[in-house]
Amino acid sequence: MLKKYIWVFIVSMVPLIELRGAIPIGVKMNLPILNVYIIAVIGNMLPVPVIFFFARKVLEWGKDKPVIGKFFTFCLEKGKKGGDKLKQKAGRGLFLALLLFVGIPVPGTGAWTGTLAASILDMDFKTSVIAVMLGVLLAGVIMWLVSAGVFGAIAAIF
Repeated sequence: MLKKYIWVFIVSMVPLIELRGAIPIGVKMNLPILNVYIIAVIGNMLPVPVIFFFARKVLEWGKDKPVIGKFFTFCLEKGKKGGDKLKQKAGRGLFLALLLFVGIPVPGTGAWTGTLAASILDMDFKTSVIAVMLGVLLAGVIMWLVSAGVFGAIAAIF
């Protein structure tokens, strides 16, 4: 049983998969959904401080390196442009925009991407972590409902 929980925990830390994949995996393993939710949220949030403090530095360090430089520069420029547009559109609602970006479970939006965006936007660490945490909790609830078949049942009714 412990191995199954460890598997859920590890999957929830993987970029792009995160808890969006970990919760359905835990449900398929017949683990109690509340336990799966808690383990997946913890696993998904564990890398956030590391990403916030080091990902941007790694990208900036590598932007002038021979093999990786072009890709790292592209990532920084794309993040800066996207971040500036988001800042302009969201204005004072940047916290909510980040929360929803992380919380709506579609590919490419999650704690990893949201935290990197917050870092590139020079958002405050505490504010960023709270927005990402609330987004992860929201995404977890949505994936919990999807895994439980709630949306399928509603669709069948209508």
